Amino acid sequence: MTFIQLIEISTSRVDEIEALVDQWISQTQGQRLARRGTTTEDRDRPGVYVQIVEFPSYEEAMANSQLPATAEMAQKLSALCDSPPVFRNLDVRRTVEL
Repeated sequence: MTFIQLIEISTSRVDEIEALVDQWISQTQGQRLARRGTTTEDRDRPGVYVQIVEFPSYEEAMANSQLPATAEMAQKLSALCDSPPVFRNLDVRRTVEL
């Protein structure tokens, strides 16, 4: 079952966070299990962003989180946020192409 993780962050340092994500992508080439990552910006709450990360399954998401580069990125990400990130772990029940 496809699994999606939402990571909501509040930051004034989004450019540094995007650079951190780019570094993680480079470091995990051939190892990471995430299929797609999307970063969004909340139009109604300045400085609030939601990262949407898609995985083939929950199990693969958990294995991905065990990568040393992922643990390092999570620690650095928290330091760049104005408040702790909020995680939502979602099993995809249905997808409809519209």
